[in-house]
Amino acid sequence: MVNQQIAQIFYRIADLLEIKGENPFRIRAYRNAARTIESLGRNLQEMVEQGEDLTKLPGIGKDLAGKITEIIETGTLAKLQELEAQVPPGLVELLKVEGLGPKRIKILHDKLGITTLEELKNAAAHGEIHRLPGFGKKLEELIMKGVVLAKKEGRRFRWALAESYVLELLNHLGKAPGLKKAEVAGSFRRKKDTVGDLDILVTASQPHRVIEHFVRFPGVKNIISKGQTRSTLILTSDLQVDLRAVEAESYGSALHYFTGSKAHNIAIRSIAQKAGLKINEYGVFKGDKRIAGREEKDIFSAVGLPFIEPELRENRGEIEAAATAKLPQLITQKDIRGDLHMHTKWSDGKYSIEDMARAALRLGYSYIAITDHSKRMAITKGLDDEKLRQQAEEIERVREEVKGITILKGIEVDILEDGSLDLSDEALSSLDIVIAAVHSKFKLSRTQQTRRIIKALENPYVNILAHPTGRLIGEREGYQVDMEQVMNKALEKGCFLELNAQPARLDLNDVHLKLAKDMGLRVAVSTDSHNTDSLLFMRYGINQARRGWIEPKDVINTQPLDVLLRLLRR
Repeated sequence: MVNQQIAQIFYRIADLLEIKGENPFRIRAYRNAARTIESLGRNLQEMVEQGEDLTKLPGIGKDLAGKITEIIETGTLAKLQELEAQVPPGLVELLKVEGLGPKRIKILHDKLGITTLEELKNAAAHGEIHRLPGFGKKLEELIMKGVVLAKKEGRRFRWALAESYVLELLNHLGKAPGLKKAEVAGSFRRKKDTVGDLDILVTASQPHRVIEHFVRFPGVKNIISKGQTRSTLILTSDLQVDLRAVEAESYGSALHYFTGSKAHNIAIRSIAQKAGLKINEYGVFKGDKRIAGREEKDIFSAVGLPFIEPELRENRGEIEAAATAKLPQLITQKDIRGDLHMHTKWSDGKYSIEDMARAALRLGYSYIAITDHSKRMAITKGLDDEKLRQQAEEIERVREEVKGITILKGIEVDILEDGSLDLSDEALSSLDIVIAAVHSKFKLSRTQQTRRIIKALENPYVNILAHPTGRLIGEREGYQVDMEQVMNKALEKGCFLELNAQPARLDLNDVHLKLAKDMGLRVAVSTDSHNTDSLLFMRYGINQARRGWIEPKDVINTQPLDVLLRLLRR
């Protein structure tokens, strides 16, 4: 079991405990442990195998360390099974609905007998929910919308979680006899922010032996099919995994076909047909003769195109760009010179300024920005003007102690409902970088929210708009805002928008990123890290940036420090 999967087990336990109304400190312990685990830079399985003391990890005591070991050694956890037997399974699904927490779910279950999303939807449609104590008509309407989002999301997995299964599956397949190649195709390869299932393609000298090995993967819930060249599994997480063994001569064409998207493939086949060719998962054919198929690049060559990166294959102009030699030179993680959004112990971060600086230095960065929360975020111990001044003094000290990296003074300042900022202009003027963010009043109208953000961007000290839509993937839709209007204002005022690399955010999405690029608006790709390990989330942001056609020149933190500082002067 890898870190992400262990974290998901702990999150689920916390949800089940909350629904049961258990001790809030115990619930918080599981959530804190899950956050520690999912952002941990090291592999927990290796740590357990090497006999390391897990209690040295933040928030991991003796009991939780024992549970981690149990999961790694057995692939499951008795405590989770015990709780799942006590709580109707559909109740956990209700947690995906915006406006519903465990306490409200318990009331809905106790008073109305609701256990599924469909029952919740029906109760809301018949006006039964707003009559309950602590509920109301506005909440009932919010629940109706939330049910639609939860059902639309279905059984999709965030890309980062799907990746943890991919790594484990490929490691398992690597030990199969006769395996030659193995790669995951589909939406995972295109780096979509959520993944419905996994499609694995392999070539092997004895495909049936690879299939036999595949179905022995630990953590399988059901074996749906097992043939000589194909098999489908359902994992205990309910993730579906399809494996196909193909001939080496067809591997490239199969990889292209099963990577998709469907719209991209149709467009490529249309070009082929006009040239008298036929393209399918077995190859490129002229009449009955196969003329290409072994390598994926040959599929594109056959229709007169250069190779198109998987992240671009959505039929959103990539084929026309390829035909006119205008494909973008997509950004890579090596292009990033620094991280401009992170938190420390001064607010809700886990590590000191020095810890974050040294971790960034190890990643090869030449600069970082310390951007703790401002005072309105009381739950995060946000900074007021005086604390911001004190933090600046500490940054000066750390600058002297940590050589080889520049530490910029910054803040993540709250945008208040009227568009004003949470700190004085005098305080903001003393900083190198100011990131403005919406953390409240998500339900304002589109007009109000747009006006609010635009007013914030008009403040002469604001540089970047953080997580611009406020979405949480699969949990909360973004607030209503005219993004094009916001982007135009940012361009006018010399501001930038953030691509937040947190796996639950990936905000901006790929469509907004492409819009920003087309407008000439640069972005900052930042991790919003609250600990040193989360600095590694940068790669999720890079995935998203590539889907949005982003090149190094489109990102401000690919620039040398002197250029970055000029850009931040508005």
